[in-house]
Amino acid sequence: MKIIRPEVSVLIYRDQILPPSETFIKSQAERFESFDSYFMGSRLVPGLQLQADKQIIINTGGVAGRRKELEFKLMGPGRRLTRRLKAIQPKLIHAHFGPEGCLAMPIAEKLNIPLIVTFHGYDATTKDEYARKSYYTHRNYLKQRPKLQKKGDLFIAVSDFIREKLISQGYPPEKVIRHYIGINTDSFKPDSSIIRRDTVLFVGRLVEVKGCAYLIEAMSQVQGKNPEAELVIIGDGPLRGELERLAASKLTHYRFLGTQPHHVVREWMNRARVFSVPSVRAENGAEEGLGMVFLEAAAMGVPVASFATGGIPEAVEHGKSGYLAPERDAKQLGIYIDRLLADRTLWKEFSEYGRIRVNKKFDLDEQTRQMEDLYKMVIATQLSGEQVTLESVLTPVPEAQHIL
Repeated sequence: MKIIRPEVSVLIYRDQILPPSETFIKSQAERFESFDSYFMGSRLVPGLQLQADKQIIINTGGVAGRRKELEFKLMGPGRRLTRRLKAIQPKLIHAHFGPEGCLAMPIAEKLNIPLIVTFHGYDATTKDEYARKSYYTHRNYLKQRPKLQKKGDLFIAVSDFIREKLISQGYPPEKVIRHYIGINTDSFKPDSSIIRRDTVLFVGRLVEVKGCAYLIEAMSQVQGKNPEAELVIIGDGPLRGELERLAASKLTHYRFLGTQPHHVVREWMNRARVFSVPSVRAENGAEEGLGMVFLEAAAMGVPVASFATGGIPEAVEHGKSGYLAPERDAKQLGIYIDRLLADRTLWKEFSEYGRIRVNKKFDLDEQTRQMEDLYKMVIATQLSGEQVTLESVLTPVPEAQHIL
């Protein structure tokens, strides 16, 4: 059967194509019905599999590749890259994360196409003084941010929390919209034939912002009442050794499984009774933008226990799909985890409510259709020669129905 692709192309920009934790970027782009997506970035990294003919990679290896990447980041796209991009005829470029927005800005200018930037979390919350000591891309972002605020056509925040952060940093409110990235509710669906255990599941990078140390403290309290309760930690990172030593000193039942593929994560979500990633505000200011993994857990019927930080209260409805303790309050977190493990009637209510809420509010197909509508509005607004405002994005433009 021949696959008929849309004639309208868009560029999806991420500096590194594409880390294993960023399935939300891949899933969204591959669900487009009206647009054909090309993934563009400086270099490939081990991670998600993408179609080879849908990748535009600047640094393909060796000294020559590194030189091309450096030239691109310092001076923008050269003639050869510009010709290649023009052959695709993209109607817009959509960059994920703020620093990528600055790298994509010269491309948008060269091709005379709109620029959309999605902010996911750290890029809108990290304190400037820490970002200045960070990687080149983030230092460049701080330098270029005033220009990006002026030149960008639309800025997408993954939560209301992130939207407020962007506006406080000088992004024009009329250009900033909150849009939730959905999850695949067909893929994240519980199997009722699998028996759940008193397992508390953590999934995330082992870094300060994810708050795993507080979960270990909370679980020591939980295991004092429920010796059979087990903590399972999926993920890796610089704090793994420190966290393993803490767990060894505090817990009786625990496992560190390292990084696991998505299907293994789903299997554990189907076996666990509580999901917990008690994210905190890190020393550098970074906070959880929303937390896609909380939505995935809810879709799998797992109630959440976490902290009420960042955008988490938008992903988890306190008292209905989970419990949110005050930030860094490991004692209260432990009380909530113990309650969800002990009260099966309450657990069932939270489980059912969470699944219904995610299916209604965060379904990938529905959220992707809304994203495509945003694309169409931005493209139509450029064709009409008007300045993009939040009102023009949210209100249908007649030309939008005729650009495809």
